[in-house]
Amino acid sequence: MSTPTGPASGLPVRMPRPRQPGRHRRPEPLVAPEGAPALVLAVPGTPSSATRSLADEVVSIARSELPGLDARIGYLDGDADASAEFPSLQSVLARAAEERSARFEQARAVGLDVKEPDGPVAVVVPLLAGPDSALLRQVRQSVMDSRVAADLTDVLGPHPLLAEALHVRLSEAGLARADRARLFTVATAADGIILASVGGDEAVQAAGITGMLLAARLAVPVMAAALDQEGSIASVAEQLRGAGSQQLALAPYLIGPEIDASLIAEAAKEAGCSAAEPLGPYPAIGKLALAKYTTALGIAPQQPQGTPAR
Repeated sequence: MSTPTGPASGLPVRMPRPRQPGRHRRPEPLVAPEGAPALVLAVPGTPSSATRSLADEVVSIARSELPGLDARIGYLDGDADASAEFPSLQSVLARAAEERSARFEQARAVGLDVKEPDGPVAVVVPLLAGPDSALLRQVRQSVMDSRVAADLTDVLGPHPLLAEALHVRLSEAGLARADRARLFTVATAADGIILASVGGDEAVQAAGITGMLLAARLAVPVMAAALDQEGSIASVAEQLRGAGSQQLALAPYLIGPEIDASLIAEAAKEAGCSAAEPLGPYPAIGKLALAKYTTALGIAPQQPQGTPAR
Protein backbone atom coordinates (compact mmCIF):
# COMPACT_ATOMS: atom_id res chain seq x y z
CA MET A 1 0.00 0.00 0.00
CA SER A 2 1.38 3.40 -0.93
CA THR A 3 1.97 6.27 1.47
CA PRO A 4 1.97 10.02 0.74
CA THR A 5 5.75 9.91 0.40
CA GLY A 6 5.98 6.86 -1.88
CA PRO A 7 5.49 3.08 -1.89
CA ALA A 8 5.09 1.28 1.40
CA SER A 9 8.11 -0.35 2.97
CA GLY A 10 9.19 -3.53 1.24
CA LEU A 11 7.83 -2.59 -2.20
CA PRO A 12 10.27 -1.92 -5.04
CA VAL A 13 10.74 1.65 -6.13
CA ARG A 14 10.89 2.28 -9.86
CA MET A 15 13.54 4.86 -10.56
CA PRO A 16 13.62 6.77 -13.84
CA ARG A 17 16.15 5.41 -16.30
CA PRO A 18 18.87 7.98 -17.00
CA ARG A 19 19.27 8.98 -20.61
CA GLN A 20 22.39 7.57 -22.22
CA PRO A 21 24.71 10.46 -23.01
CA GLY A 22 26.46 11.05 -26.31
CA ARG A 23 25.61 10.34 -29.91
CA HIS A 24 24.86 6.64 -29.26
CA ARG A 25 21.89 7.33 -27.04
CA ARG A 26 18.54 6.03 -28.18
CA PRO A 27 16.41 8.58 -30.03
CA GLU A 28 13.31 9.83 -28.28
CA PRO A 29 10.26 7.89 -29.57
CA LEU A 30 8.27 9.81 -32.15
CA VAL A 31 4.64 10.45 -31.23
CA ALA A 32 1.87 12.16 -33.14
CA PRO A 33 1.72 15.89 -32.37
CA GLU A 34 -1.31 16.99 -30.37
CA GLY A 35 -4.11 18.01 -32.73
CA ALA A 36 -2.34 16.55 -35.76
CA PRO A 37 -4.44 15.86 -38.86
CA ALA A 38 -5.92 12.41 -39.30
CA LEU A 39 -4.28 9.90 -41.61
CA VAL A 40 -7.05 8.73 -43.92
CA LEU A 41 -6.28 5.62 -45.96
CA ALA A 42 -8.08 5.80 -49.31
CA VAL A 43 -8.98 2.23 -50.25
CA PRO A 44 -9.90 1.44 -53.89
CA GLY A 45 -12.07 -1.36 -55.22
CA THR A 46 -15.29 -2.95 -54.05
CA PRO A 47 -15.49 -2.97 -50.23
CA SER A 48 -15.53 -6.41 -48.61
CA SER A 49 -14.63 -8.04 -45.32
CA ALA A 50 -11.28 -9.08 -46.80
CA THR A 51 -10.57 -5.52 -47.90
CA ARG A 52 -11.55 -4.22 -44.49
CA SER A 53 -9.24 -6.70 -42.77
CA LEU A 54 -6.36 -5.66 -45.02
CA ALA A 55 -6.94 -1.94 -44.44
CA ASP A 56 -7.31 -2.48 -40.67
CA GLU A 57 -3.94 -4.24 -40.61
CA VAL A 58 -2.27 -1.42 -42.56
CA VAL A 59 -3.52 1.30 -40.20
CA SER A 60 -2.70 -0.89 -37.19
CA ILE A 61 0.93 -1.03 -38.36
CA ALA A 62 0.93 2.76 -38.87
CA ARG A 63 -0.46 3.33 -35.35
CA SER A 64 2.15 1.04 -33.82
CA GLU A 65 4.89 3.09 -35.50
CA LEU A 66 3.44 6.44 -34.40
CA PRO A 67 1.59 6.32 -31.04
CA GLY A 68 -1.31 8.73 -30.83
CA LEU A 69 -1.95 8.63 -34.58
CA ASP A 70 -5.55 9.26 -35.62
CA ALA A 71 -5.84 6.80 -38.53
CA ARG A 72 -9.07 6.22 -40.45
CA ILE A 73 -10.22 4.25 -43.49
CA GLY A 74 -12.28 5.63 -46.36
CA TYR A 75 -13.45 3.59 -49.36
CA LEU A 76 -13.64 5.03 -52.86
CA ASP A 77 -16.81 3.00 -53.46
CA GLY A 78 -18.07 3.20 -49.89
CA ASP A 79 -21.26 4.29 -48.14
CA ALA A 80 -22.16 7.97 -47.76
CA ASP A 81 -22.85 7.32 -44.06
CA ALA A 82 -19.61 7.78 -42.09
CA SER A 83 -20.84 5.33 -39.44
CA ALA A 84 -21.44 2.55 -41.98
CA GLU A 85 -19.24 -0.56 -42.13
CA PHE A 86 -17.59 0.71 -45.31
CA PRO A 87 -17.75 4.52 -45.19
CA SER A 88 -16.82 6.51 -48.26
CA LEU A 89 -13.66 8.58 -48.33
CA GLN A 90 -15.78 11.71 -48.67
CA SER A 91 -17.87 10.92 -45.56
CA VAL A 92 -14.79 10.02 -43.48
CA LEU A 93 -13.18 13.36 -44.32
CA ALA A 94 -16.38 15.22 -43.45
CA ARG A 95 -16.62 13.37 -40.11
CA ALA A 96 -12.97 14.21 -39.30
CA ALA A 97 -13.66 17.91 -39.97
CA GLU A 98 -16.79 17.88 -37.79
CA GLU A 99 -14.98 16.19 -34.91
CA ARG A 100 -12.07 18.63 -35.01
CA SER A 101 -14.42 21.62 -34.95
CA ALA A 102 -16.36 20.06 -32.06
CA ARG A 103 -13.17 19.57 -30.02
CA PHE A 104 -12.24 23.23 -30.33
CA GLU A 105 -15.79 24.36 -29.54
CA GLN A 106 -15.69 22.30 -26.35
CA ALA A 107 -12.33 23.80 -25.41
CA ARG A 108 -13.67 27.32 -25.89
CA ALA A 109 -16.81 26.44 -23.93
CA VAL A 110 -14.72 25.75 -20.83
CA GLY A 111 -12.88 29.04 -21.16
CA LEU A 112 -9.74 27.97 -23.00
CA ASP A 113 -8.38 30.55 -25.42
CA VAL A 114 -7.78 28.27 -28.40
CA LYS A 115 -8.00 28.82 -32.12
CA GLU A 116 -8.76 26.10 -34.65
CA PRO A 117 -5.63 25.56 -36.78
CA ASP A 118 -5.53 26.58 -40.43
CA GLY A 119 -3.75 23.38 -41.52
CA PRO A 120 -5.33 20.34 -43.14
CA VAL A 121 -7.94 18.30 -41.33
CA ALA A 122 -6.51 15.11 -42.83
CA VAL A 123 -3.72 13.68 -44.93
CA VAL A 124 -5.13 11.25 -47.50
CA VAL A 125 -2.84 8.35 -48.45
CA PRO A 126 -3.97 6.26 -51.45
CA LEU A 127 -3.60 2.52 -50.82
CA LEU A 128 -1.86 2.04 -54.17
CA ALA A 129 1.58 0.69 -54.99
CA GLY A 130 1.74 2.50 -58.32
CA PRO A 131 0.23 5.52 -60.10
CA ASP A 132 -3.14 4.26 -61.34
CA SER A 133 -4.41 7.47 -62.95
CA ALA A 134 -8.08 6.47 -62.99
CA LEU A 135 -8.12 5.58 -59.29
CA LEU A 136 -6.10 8.66 -58.36
CA ARG A 137 -8.63 10.85 -60.18
CA GLN A 138 -11.35 9.20 -58.12
CA VAL A 139 -9.44 9.93 -54.91
CA ARG A 140 -8.91 13.58 -55.86
CA GLN A 141 -12.57 13.97 -56.78
CA SER A 142 -13.68 12.53 -53.43
CA VAL A 143 -11.39 14.94 -51.58
CA MET A 144 -12.75 17.87 -53.60
CA ASP A 145 -16.37 16.81 -53.10
CA SER A 146 -15.85 16.60 -49.33
CA ARG A 147 -14.96 20.33 -49.23
CA VAL A 148 -12.55 19.49 -46.43
CA ALA A 149 -9.02 20.87 -46.24
CA ALA A 150 -6.98 17.73 -46.86
CA ASP A 151 -3.55 16.98 -48.28
CA LEU A 152 -3.25 14.15 -50.81
CA THR A 153 0.02 12.23 -50.91
CA ASP A 154 1.66 10.26 -53.69
CA VAL A 155 1.20 6.51 -54.03
CA LEU A 156 3.41 4.20 -51.98
CA GLY A 157 5.89 3.17 -54.67
CA PRO A 158 8.41 2.83 -56.05
CA HIS A 159 10.40 1.95 -52.94
CA PRO A 160 12.96 -0.70 -51.85
CA LEU A 161 10.49 -1.95 -49.23
CA LEU A 162 8.08 -2.92 -52.00
CA ALA A 163 10.83 -4.91 -53.71
CA GLU A 164 11.37 -6.66 -50.39
CA ALA A 165 7.64 -7.38 -50.11
CA LEU A 166 7.52 -8.78 -53.64
CA HIS A 167 10.48 -11.04 -52.83
CA VAL A 168 8.70 -12.35 -49.73
CA ARG A 169 5.47 -13.06 -51.63
CA LEU A 170 7.42 -14.91 -54.35
CA SER A 171 9.27 -16.99 -51.77
CA GLU A 172 6.01 -17.80 -49.97
CA ALA A 173 4.67 -19.19 -53.26
CA GLY A 174 7.83 -21.24 -53.80
CA LEU A 175 8.82 -19.10 -56.78
CA ALA A 176 12.00 -17.61 -55.30
CA ARG A 177 14.43 -18.61 -52.60
CA ALA A 178 13.98 -16.67 -49.38
CA ASP A 179 17.70 -16.90 -48.54
CA ARG A 180 19.18 -14.08 -50.61
CA ALA A 181 22.73 -14.97 -49.59
CA ARG A 182 22.70 -18.11 -51.76
CA LEU A 183 20.83 -16.78 -54.77
CA PHE A 184 24.01 -16.36 -56.78
CA THR A 185 25.03 -20.01 -56.39
CA VAL A 186 21.68 -21.81 -56.14
CA ALA A 187 19.06 -21.43 -58.88
CA THR A 188 15.78 -19.81 -57.90
CA ALA A 189 12.50 -21.52 -58.68
CA ALA A 190 11.84 -18.88 -61.36
CA ASP A 191 14.48 -17.52 -63.71
CA GLY A 192 12.36 -14.63 -64.99
CA ILE A 193 9.77 -12.46 -63.23
CA ILE A 194 6.79 -10.62 -64.76
CA LEU A 195 5.90 -7.69 -62.54
CA ALA A 196 2.18 -7.13 -63.12
CA SER A 197 0.78 -3.63 -62.48
CA VAL A 198 -2.41 -1.71 -63.24
CA GLY A 199 -2.71 1.87 -64.43
CA GLY A 200 -1.35 1.84 -67.98
CA ASP A 201 2.04 2.93 -69.27
CA GLU A 202 2.83 5.27 -66.38
CA ALA A 203 2.23 2.49 -63.87
CA VAL A 204 4.40 0.07 -65.88
CA GLN A 205 7.27 2.57 -65.90
CA ALA A 206 6.98 3.12 -62.14
CA ALA A 207 6.78 -0.62 -61.52
CA GLY A 208 9.94 -1.02 -63.60
CA ILE A 209 11.90 0.95 -61.00
CA THR A 210 10.86 -1.43 -58.24
CA GLY A 211 11.48 -4.25 -60.71
CA MET A 212 15.15 -3.26 -60.99
CA LEU A 213 15.42 -3.44 -57.19
CA LEU A 214 13.75 -6.85 -57.20
CA ALA A 215 16.09 -8.07 -59.96
CA ALA A 216 19.06 -7.05 -57.83
CA ARG A 217 17.69 -9.10 -54.93
CA LEU A 218 16.92 -12.21 -57.00
CA ALA A 219 19.68 -12.02 -59.63
CA VAL A 220 17.14 -12.82 -62.36
CA PRO A 221 15.56 -10.60 -65.05
CA VAL A 222 12.40 -8.75 -64.03
CA MET A 223 10.13 -6.97 -66.53
CA ALA A 224 6.98 -4.97 -65.81
CA ALA A 225 3.71 -5.45 -67.69
CA ALA A 226 0.16 -4.10 -67.46
CA LEU A 227 -2.68 -6.31 -66.29
CA ASP A 228 -5.16 -3.83 -67.73
CA GLN A 229 -3.65 -3.73 -71.25
CA GLU A 230 -4.56 -6.58 -73.57
CA GLY A 231 -1.54 -8.62 -74.65
CA SER A 232 0.92 -6.86 -72.33
CA ILE A 233 1.51 -9.87 -70.05
CA ALA A 234 1.90 -12.31 -72.96
CA SER A 235 4.28 -9.94 -74.76
CA VAL A 236 6.58 -9.59 -71.75
CA ALA A 237 6.49 -13.36 -71.17
CA GLU A 238 7.61 -13.86 -74.76
CA GLN A 239 10.45 -11.34 -74.34
CA LEU A 240 11.71 -13.06 -71.21
CA ARG A 241 11.64 -16.48 -72.85
CA GLY A 242 13.36 -15.04 -75.90
CA ALA A 243 16.12 -13.80 -73.61
CA GLY A 244 16.65 -17.27 -72.18
CA SER A 245 14.29 -17.52 -69.20
CA GLN A 246 12.63 -20.92 -69.07
CA GLN A 247 10.57 -20.84 -65.89
CA LEU A 248 8.63 -17.62 -65.33
CA ALA A 249 6.70 -16.30 -62.34
CA LEU A 250 4.14 -13.51 -62.12
CA ALA A 251 4.50 -11.08 -59.21
CA PRO A 252 1.49 -8.76 -58.74
CA TYR A 253 2.70 -5.21 -58.06
CA LEU A 254 -0.59 -4.63 -56.32
CA ILE A 255 -1.76 -4.33 -52.74
CA GLY A 256 -4.96 -6.23 -53.51
CA PRO A 257 -8.22 -4.27 -53.43
CA GLU A 258 -7.52 -2.32 -56.63
CA ILE A 259 -8.26 -5.24 -58.98
CA ASP A 260 -10.34 -8.40 -59.21
CA ALA A 261 -8.18 -11.30 -58.06
CA SER A 262 -9.40 -13.42 -60.98
CA LEU A 263 -7.46 -11.17 -63.37
CA ILE A 264 -4.19 -12.25 -61.76
CA ALA A 265 -5.04 -15.91 -62.30
CA GLU A 266 -6.01 -15.21 -65.92
CA ALA A 267 -2.78 -13.31 -66.53
CA ALA A 268 -0.70 -16.16 -65.08
CA LYS A 269 -2.52 -18.61 -67.34
CA GLU A 270 -1.90 -16.34 -70.32
CA ALA A 271 1.82 -16.23 -69.53
CA GLY A 272 1.96 -19.96 -68.80
CA CYS A 273 3.39 -19.54 -65.31
CA SER A 274 2.53 -19.50 -61.62
CA ALA A 275 1.68 -16.34 -59.68
CA ALA A 276 2.48 -15.03 -56.23
CA GLU A 277 -0.07 -13.34 -53.99
CA PRO A 278 -0.54 -9.54 -54.04
CA LEU A 279 1.43 -7.49 -51.51
CA GLY A 280 -1.52 -7.35 -49.09
CA PRO A 281 -0.94 -6.16 -45.51
CA TYR A 282 2.82 -6.73 -45.59
CA PRO A 283 4.33 -4.59 -42.79
CA ALA A 284 6.09 -2.37 -45.32
CA ILE A 285 2.72 -1.13 -46.59
CA GLY A 286 1.77 0.35 -43.21
CA LYS A 287 5.23 1.85 -42.76
CA LEU A 288 5.16 3.47 -46.20
CA ALA A 289 1.66 4.85 -45.63
CA LEU A 290 2.88 6.41 -42.39
CA ALA A 291 6.00 7.77 -44.12
CA LYS A 292 3.79 9.55 -46.67
CA TYR A 293 1.77 11.05 -43.82
CA THR A 294 4.70 12.23 -41.71
CA THR A 295 6.51 13.61 -44.75
CA ALA A 296 3.41 15.63 -45.69
CA LEU A 297 3.42 17.12 -42.19
CA GLY A 298 7.18 17.62 -42.06
CA ILE A 299 7.66 15.39 -39.01
CA ALA A 300 9.41 12.43 -40.62
CA PRO A 301 12.92 11.84 -39.28
CA GLN A 302 13.73 9.48 -42.15
CA GLN A 303 12.15 7.18 -44.70
CA PRO A 304 11.60 3.55 -43.63
CA GLN A 305 14.48 1.35 -44.71
CA GLY A 306 14.30 -2.07 -46.33
CA THR A 307 16.63 -5.00 -45.89
CA PRO A 308 19.47 -4.63 -48.39
CA ALA A 309 20.08 -7.44 -50.85
CA ARG A 310 23.21 -9.43 -50.11
